[in-house]
Amino acid sequence: MTRLRSALLLTLLLALSWCPAAALAEPFRLRLPLACEPGRTCFVQHYVDHDPSAGARDHTCGSRTYDGHDGTDFRLATRALAAREPGTVLAAAGGRVLRTRNDAEDRSLREVGRAAVAGRECGNGLVIAHPDGYETQYCHLAKGSVRVRPGETVTAGQPIAQVGFSGATEFPHLHLTLRRHGTVVDPFAPGLAADGCRPEAATAETVWEEPVRAALAYQAGAVLTAGFADGPVTQDAVESEATRRPGRDAAALVAFVHAIGLDTGDVQRLTVTGPDGRVLAENQAAPLLRPRAESLLFAGRRRPPDGWASGPYTATFRVMRAGAVAIERVFTAALP
Repeated sequence: MTRLRSALLLTLLLALSWCPAAALAEPFRLRLPLACEPGRTCFVQHYVDHDPSAGARDHTCGSRTYDGHDGTDFRLATRALAAREPGTVLAAAGGRVLRTRNDAEDRSLREVGRAAVAGRECGNGLVIAHPDGYETQYCHLAKGSVRVRPGETVTAGQPIAQVGFSGATEFPHLHLTLRRHGTVVDPFAPGLAADGCRPEAATAETVWEEPVRAALAYQAGAVLTAGFADGPVTQDAVESEATRRPGRDAAALVAFVHAIGLDTGDVQRLTVTGPDGRVLAENQAAPLLRPRAESLLFAGRRRPPDGWASGPYTATFRVMRAGAVAIERVFTAALP
């Protein structure tokens, strides 16, 4: 009998060794919740707030968040992308849909005011339950775009909605909140206390699966879009992709940069040089007095009397922070 028990035990152990899932459950992981390319068509605008006071600190003790923010904001590079493939919202993990909202209007908070969305700050959204007590919540979705209903089962990566302007938002983005047993979990620092932060958390373990983890590596600021226009530049034109590239007959040549994640003391500088290497225009902003979520900087000049010279025009954008370059982008426009 003892030999029989030993043989049965050995058989069971061998079976488990060939079936790792039976012996040890896979850790919970998240996929990218948008059909976008991080660093090109989408960026992390805000992280979870780890400051329990009226201040705000992200998991690295940086300023890439705001007071009370309980999720991760994935911002599209332009507003125009919201209706395209990069604006497609995907289930970050498989699970069961708990609840949805699909009838909130798509209107910026700048237009309607905060009182108009009181109690419905998430706007159109949905909540998905996952194994081991996890939940994901998706907010600011486009009206009528939610494709799933409560009770349905979804798979990781399944399209579930489209990015919109509903709820308390001023720009097109997806707000993703992760909870476990009702408590907010920072997907970039799951082991970090809600009221703590540390600089080394930027490279610590996350719940993002590879290669998403590498693609979402922490950045202390980024450039959403940069380019040249043939006249005055407005933020609305940049976000709607309505700027026109300059030609030989352009009345003006203007370089612009739309950046996010700027910090107190940052100095932005945009310099434009002509085909001969001479500086045509330059704009250096004053040091920031407080963190700024986004900034639009431009520099340019009117067409000279003898017209534009043929060749490449180069713009160099730099953000200096504590004596070092924190953000840099170089881009060109070639005139025939």
